[in-house]
This record gives sequence, C-alpha cells and structure tokens, in this order.
Amino acid sequence: MSVETPLNIAVITVSDTRTPETDKSGDVLAESLQKAGHKLQQRDIVADDIYQLRAVVSAAIADPEVHAILMTGGTGFTARDNTQTAIQPLFDESIDGFGELFRALSYEEIGTSTIQSRVFAGLANGCIIFCLPGSPGACRTGWDRIIAEQLDSSHKPCNFVDKLKLA
Repeated sequence: MSVETPLNIAVITVSDTRTPETDKSGDVLAESLQKAGHKLQQRDIVADDIYQLRAVVSAAIADPEVHAILMTGGTGFTARDNTQTAIQPLFDESIDGFGELFRALSYEEIGTSTIQSRVFAGLANGCIIFCLPGSPGACRTGWDRIIAEQLDSSHKPCNFVDKLKLA
C-alpha cells in the first residue's frame, strides 16, 4: 500500500518506563506509517507528565514539517495517565467519532474492557493528533482499522488530509 499524499508523522510514546528498546507500541506505529508510504518525521518517548507532554506536542504542532502526530500511552484511568488532560486543551477541534469508533472496534477484541480506554483525536494548527492506548495491539487496531484510511488522501468518501496544513 502506498498513499497518494505522503505525510510527515511524529510518533510520541507516553511512558515513565519505556525505552527505545522496549517501546513496542511506538514500533508498531512507526513501522505501519512507513509501510503505508508516510515519513517518520520524529519519534519521542515522553514521561507521563502534563507539562512535559504539552511542551513536546506543542513543539510538534508548531513545526510546519509535522502533519500528523500519533501518540501511544497515558489514555487509561491510573493516576499517571495524563495524556487526555495534557493534550485536549491544545485542540482547535475535537474528533469525537475517533474514540467512539475505536471503542466499538476494540470491543470486538477485548470486550467490555474497552470502556477503560480514553482514546481521542483532534486538530491543532492544521495538524491531526491521534491518541491511542499503550499496547501494541491497540495501536495496530487504531492504525489498521481507522487511522491508515483517514491519512490516505485517496480514501473516499472523505479523509483528513485536506484539512491538514501541508507545506
């Protein structure tokens, strides 16, 4: 598969414990986007801290070379799951249907446990941001069953590519 309009995509893993060697979820996203024909623009692992997350994501949003951000981790209900609190205030627009669709698809795989997944997405400064759980399986579901098509300009009847700030 190769996309019509290749995008520059950042992958940001939210974790207090993962390293480049143990970041399997980030690997899934990086490999998937490159296989589709997009460019891995940057890859980071950021501590699950509201202000560190906002700093890294804000810099990526402001970078004209970053068209999309795929985040993994920090979307559950523990005291250290801060992705939603940190990132949602940065959005110009929320994409409510992403979380709804992800949980519907995830239900097929993990049953009612999907209600503990606070996945979400939005647009900020012409950049689309998808926030996924920290498991490789969830990242694969999000990419394969939703994100890949929505970042492919040839997907009909609609996709998000025409809403992005492309250089």
